[in-house]
Amino acid sequence: MSNQQIISDWFHDYSDDVYQFLIYRMGSTDVEDLVQEVFIRAIKGLDSFNGNAQPKTWLFSIARNVALDELRKRSRNKWKSYLTFDANQEPVTEETPDTLFQESEENQKLYEAIQSLKPNYRDVIILRGIKDLTVTETSSILNWSENKVRSTYHRAKKALQKQLEHELGGVFSEK
Repeated sequence: MSNQQIISDWFHDYSDDVYQFLIYRMGSTDVEDLVQEVFIRAIKGLDSFNGNAQPKTWLFSIARNVALDELRKRSRNKWKSYLTFDANQEPVTEETPDTLFQESEENQKLYEAIQSLKPNYRDVIILRGIKDLTVTETSSILNWSENKVRSTYHRAKKALQKQLEHELGGVFSEK
C-alpha cells in the first residue's frame, strides 16, 4: 500500500477526532487548515512512523505539535498587530455553522472552563476525558510517563470541577 493510500485511510478514519482535538486545544472552530497540516506532516513523516504506537496516537502527537506551533505563530502575529493597530479598522465577526457545536450555555461553560486550564491540564483532559484515550496512548502523545498522565489527569479533573463549580454556581458535580 502506498504512503498516500495509508494517509488517505487514516484521514478517513481519524480526521474527525483530530478536528475535535484541535477545536478544544485551540479554542476556535476554524481549525480545518490545521487538520490538513497534521496530515501533510504525517505523509512527510510516515517513514519515521515505526508502528510502536497506534496511528491515532501518532496523529494526535502531530496535532498537538501543530497546535503549539500555531499558538506560537498567533502570539507573534498578535504582537505585530498591536504595533500596526489601525483605530479606523472595524472588527470582523463571523457567525459560522461550526459555532452550533456549543448548543447550550452549560456546554459553553464547559468549553470555556477547559480553555481556562493550563495547557498540560487541557491536553490531558482532552485526550483522556474527551477522546477516551488510554493512559498508555496519552503518555505516548504527551511524551510523559504513565504515572504523570494519571496524576496530571486527576489534578486536571479537580481543577476543571472547581472551575465549573465557580462558573455554574455549584450546579456541576463530578460523575
